[in-house]
Amino acid sequence: MEPETGLSKPMAVIACATMAFLYVAILYAPTFILRLPAPSSLKEFMIRRFICVAISSFMSLVLCAFLLPLRKREATYLLGVYGIRLDHFWQAVAFPLSLTSLMYAGSLVFKSLLLVDSWREHMHQGEGFFFNCVKAILQSFLAGLSSTASNVLAWRNYVVVSLVIDRSEITSFKDNLGRCTLTKWLSISIKAPITEELVFRACMIPLLLCGGFDIYVVILLCPILFSLAHLNHWMEIYGRQNYSLLKAFMVVGLQLGYTVIFGSYASFLFIRTGHLVAPLVAHIFCNFMGLPMLFVRRTGIVSLAFIAGAVAFICLLCPITRPHLYNDGTDDCECWHGYCS
Repeated sequence: MEPETGLSKPMAVIACATMAFLYVAILYAPTFILRLPAPSSLKEFMIRRFICVAISSFMSLVLCAFLLPLRKREATYLLGVYGIRLDHFWQAVAFPLSLTSLMYAGSLVFKSLLLVDSWREHMHQGEGFFFNCVKAILQSFLAGLSSTASNVLAWRNYVVVSLVIDRSEITSFKDNLGRCTLTKWLSISIKAPITEELVFRACMIPLLLCGGFDIYVVILLCPILFSLAHLNHWMEIYGRQNYSLLKAFMVVGLQLGYTVIFGSYASFLFIRTGHLVAPLVAHIFCNFMGLPMLFVRRTGIVSLAFIAGAVAFICLLCPITRPHLYNDGTDDCECWHGYCS
């Protein structure tokens, strides 16, 4: 990118805010703009949302390419700006994934304890041969993978799109969801890796950096923009679920707080590595694991594992994300953040 970008800070912020608004607003387009009938099934509802968010992501990529003052307009160079690269791919997958897993040391230890208990139960029931136990575990794992691959909700959670559920759009199939599931869907928005990382990392970060913002400001600003785009959850909780004003703010505040924390971490990974796949794999892993487990009653090993993992995470955060691990240290490096030039 040129040193004199011609992209002002206000223009960069306005562009990012527009993309954040579009990312959420387009989800309501089928109902409020196109006036389409309510979907008859959950699968139809999901597919409709997938299409909407794909359109908004593509529009954000085009807007970003138009505004960024690039040295070259070639497709490969533009993909590099977005962090879509094949070089140093395994480093961008393995290192951030290992780093992120440290924050889930408590959860991983707890799952290991459950696995050991299950193993002992098989032994107690006469299924004591090691081969049979391993076979049962593998069969259960493969069955889970097969179920996940064919489940539209799994594609929502781990691959495609962030969904904001509106009650008016799911009236026709709410009986299939059930009351508890419906309430959960209305109050929680699941982050989705690909589209969110494309819009809120690959597009916004280059724009803000070209606009002249400091790196640490960018790391905080991107997730804040995404969090503000989800304030409509407060209206849903307060206005339609009859929550008190304080309780509605607490529920939404907790969700937005987690979004800001994870978004800052994902932005840090993207800026340090220059690879979109780095925050992407971290995002998928966090969606799969949920919130980190801090403690479990009647055992302190989970808490100790969490503390040890958190300390290791803090100590390794900068060393394991050094830009030279993910880029060739050459003068003609085309990495958009310029660390390796």
